[in-house]
Amino acid sequence: MTGISESTMELLARHGYHIAGSHGAVKTCLWLNRSMRGEGGCYKSHFYGMASHRCIQMTPTLVCNHRCLHCWRAVEAPVPLPGKWDSPEELVEGCMKGQSRLVSGYGGSKTTESARWKEAYEPKHVAISLSGEPTTYPYLPELIEEFHSKGMTTFVVTNGTNPGMVGKITPTQLYISLNAPDADTYAKACAPLSDTWENIKQSLEIMKSSRTRTAVRITLTKGVNMFNPEGYARLIETAEPDYIELKAYMHLGFSRKRLSRENMPMHNEVLDFSRQVAQEMGYKVADESQISRVVLLSKDGLKQGISNDM
Repeated sequence: MTGISESTMELLARHGYHIAGSHGAVKTCLWLNRSMRGEGGCYKSHFYGMASHRCIQMTPTLVCNHRCLHCWRAVEAPVPLPGKWDSPEELVEGCMKGQSRLVSGYGGSKTTESARWKEAYEPKHVAISLSGEPTTYPYLPELIEEFHSKGMTTFVVTNGTNPGMVGKITPTQLYISLNAPDADTYAKACAPLSDTWENIKQSLEIMKSSRTRTAVRITLTKGVNMFNPEGYARLIETAEPDYIELKAYMHLGFSRKRLSRENMPMHNEVLDFSRQVAQEMGYKVADESQISRVVLLSKDGLKQGISNDM
């Protein structure tokens, strides 16, 4: 029913993916594991107040039009477009059931905090950023609303190649991943299936008039795209985002087949580059997470938890 090859399905299962509906997926992350044990949360928890053990990491589609070098996902195993799209209700139901199955496995661990385990069965946040490009799903606005109707916040991360959909969605926080300061670097770093650089620039312009919180996220990879802060600044200026997140490439997952540990910048290098971008734009450092090697910039150097927005 999924249209996904048997070998790809086996690969996804080995890496902890649970198919939601016929073409979506859910997967727990490292920080859910740690949060379940009372060992802290992810940088989104640190920056915005998300509870990592109550967050669903999902995607409405595993289809992606990029083959980014830094991606920890199996971009070498492409997934075809489905013959028929699931409804938002079917996807949400599949995600909730999949998350419950994944969470149930923590019940028998002596390191799991029982209160957090019980809370995990009632997720409050959805990170629509697991794999694939979510704007490929034609009912993304309705999917977001379906999650919101359940009292859940939504973080959507898009590569910006579908500006028409970027202008339609109003998640709790809208991200555009900008992983190059120019078209040539984009072709190298993201290996797009078609030339969509102008689409990304258009999406950044659309973001400026978004009715929701906005963020531009940059994954910095040494030797690939960690240069020309002025170029990044000029592009981001068109979006005027509430936040900018600059994060180090991490040598994890399938990216280890494409890049080396030398491509992974240290936190102090990310902080220095972030300050250069901030200076170019008049933004300020609002926070940082050394363990995740990520720096948060905002216009006034302040940040606001998502709980204040719902």
